[in-house]
Amino acid sequence: MSIENDDAPDLVWGATAIAKVIGRSERSVFHLLENKLLPAKRVGGRWVASRRKLIEALVGDGEPVT
Repeated sequence: MSIENDDAPDLVWGATAIAKVIGRSERSVFHLLENKLLPAKRVGGRWVASRRKLIEALVGDGEPVT
């Protein structure tokens, strides 16, 4: 059995790592996360997001993130 990395989500764990991916301060990322302005969720008390979805949300077609 093989696992293909192309289909696996590129997960980013923690607000600090998310901040590095999107080039914002950790404080501003916490604000965005708490107000559901980034495509992320809390899992076991930690924020997790897909790198691809974060980038799409920021450089996408202008549609709000839901």
